[in-house]
Amino acid sequence: MDFPAEQLQTFKVVIEAGTLERAARQLNITASAVSQRLKALEKQAGSVLFIRSRPIRTTGSGDVLLRLARETHMLSAEAHRALGLQTATGVEPRRTDLSIAVNADSLASWFTPVLGGLATQDLMVCEILRHDEEHSTELLRSGRVMGAVTTKDTPVQGCSALYLGTMRYRAMASRGFTDQWLPGVDPVAELAEAPMVSFDRTDGLQRSIRWNIVGGAGPEKPTEYFVPDSRVYVAAVAASMGWGMIPEIQEPDDGSLVCLNQAWTSDVNLYWQRWKVPSRALDMLTALVTDAARSSRLHQER
Repeated sequence: MDFPAEQLQTFKVVIEAGTLERAARQLNITASAVSQRLKALEKQAGSVLFIRSRPIRTTGSGDVLLRLARETHMLSAEAHRALGLQTATGVEPRRTDLSIAVNADSLASWFTPVLGGLATQDLMVCEILRHDEEHSTELLRSGRVMGAVTTKDTPVQGCSALYLGTMRYRAMASRGFTDQWLPGVDPVAELAEAPMVSFDRTDGLQRSIRWNIVGGAGPEKPTEYFVPDSRVYVAAVAASMGWGMIPEIQEPDDGSLVCLNQAWTSDVNLYWQRWKVPSRALDMLTALVTDAARSSRLHQER
């Protein structure tokens, strides 16, 4: 038995709005009517679909139906546009709503041309969520996004995966910082003591490189600063807050940063995963993303 489109759409709006009350206002119905639709959907699904937190969160079963609801909404919008159903009333055909996840370093560098491409089309409205590339497939799996830049080459069920390129990170610091903390007399011991800059507390890149070089030597927890913005992160390293792993694609041209050691590098392979559903909007977006990656300074090593 198919799930009623009205109930799926209500479920989608509730999850995106975060509360039943806000969803009711968007749907122009009562909160009681929203609740009744959700109960009917849960009865048909035979499981609990959401947790009444603030904001409301989906369960595993809810993730499945959220994805179905968003796929249905996307394909319906494209069908309306193809048929020109709204033009008779003088209203422009509605655009397809797409949500994608992109990591901060990509947003700050090679992804920029995608924005220009989005600005010159009238097929879609795109919401870009900044999300760690290690975990963005979770959003794909849950149905919260239709595409994602990720480090995972194994496609999420129902998705395809395309290799975009490799982002190479190098351990770098300002000249003043290296003079003070890393003069090169004993590089391993010096790195063990030197302050470092990380993006946020989930960013393990600097700690991983440090452990590979230092091992158990030096303090277990060195001074670590957190700067959760890619461009400001580079500026923080240039300002001598600490050393950090800088993407080659973002290295300053003014020589304000120096490479600590050519061997202290980390390569991160990036992939574009998207839903396999036939969609003009997703096809266009995929072309924009892959073209931007191939025209950038990402390493194409495969």
